[in-house]
Amino acid sequence: MLKTELSSAAAMPVSQSPAVQLENLTVEFVRRERTVKAVNGVSLTLARGEILTILGESGSGKSVTLRALMGLMPDYARLSGKVSVMGRDVAAMSKAERSAIRGPVISMIFQEPMTALDPVFTIGDQIAEILITQEGIDKRSATKRALELLDLVCIPSAARRLKNYPHEMSGGMRQRAMIAMALACKPSVLLADEPTTALDVTVQIQILLLLRQLQAELGMAVVFVTHDVGVAAEISDKVGVMYAGRLVETGSVSDVLGARKHPYTEGLLASTVHGGMRGKPLEMIRGQPPNLATLPPGCAFAPRCNYALDRCHKEDAQDIVLGEGRVVRCIRAEPDASAVRN
Repeated sequence: MLKTELSSAAAMPVSQSPAVQLENLTVEFVRRERTVKAVNGVSLTLARGEILTILGESGSGKSVTLRALMGLMPDYARLSGKVSVMGRDVAAMSKAERSAIRGPVISMIFQEPMTALDPVFTIGDQIAEILITQEGIDKRSATKRALELLDLVCIPSAARRLKNYPHEMSGGMRQRAMIAMALACKPSVLLADEPTTALDVTVQIQILLLLRQLQAELGMAVVFVTHDVGVAAEISDKVGVMYAGRLVETGSVSDVLGARKHPYTEGLLASTVHGGMRGKPLEMIRGQPPNLATLPPGCAFAPRCNYALDRCHKEDAQDIVLGEGRVVRCIRAEPDASAVRN
């Protein structure tokens, strides 16, 4: 069975290098009229078998970071810094080399399956095409594996669904099919770009539990992008909070969600709806996210921050290391900043 094959592959000895490593990643979209600074010096390390969730508002650079890892940058993008996946420098690869690692080494679940899936091919044909292209197996074997993959992601009546076109399936079924496609070539790193955003709560929970189960069985490293704090709490080992193209706070789930240090993280959590809020006003982060083509001087969050000082508007905050894997980009986290916190 495919499940056994994948589990065996995950148990094999692997390199001690991190599954994912970004060092000072910067991505700019250069157009004639302006330059948009989408990602501004992101650094992170993810070990094999870990799940990192990146939180943040729309436009904060989350999806661009994933596309940089996949090597899916448009020609007008200017990328600098180190982008390493399973010890391989993605930024230094040719287009052919990047194409060769998509599937066997790194794979991605895209945000909206209805636009990511090809409407004129059946689900079975689309999964089989990946296997034929990347592993060189014949159509019959690829179709058999496609059926096993649909069983793996718990799609009922898998043999019948294999012959369905995307529009013939529900949103939850299409999302499961996308997960099956992403797992087809046994990737070491899985990227998930808001895979539950368009789903109702019941289906969302099913998808999250499925991803967590498959990740544990297959030993994959997962980078999960969302703006939903509840999703992050459910699925993550580590959390990174992103604002204006920068990671402003990173650490374990308990550290970031239970003992947040950055004002933006505090604002995100305070503006999240939960069951105990009946009769209470919903807090919000005032103002709007900055224009990434004209970032303000100093800390990008300062114009919206309840704790901002004159210094915050003039000089950019630096990363403050509070422990292993625990980093906060705010002057309030500095060791001598007790007066600032009051």
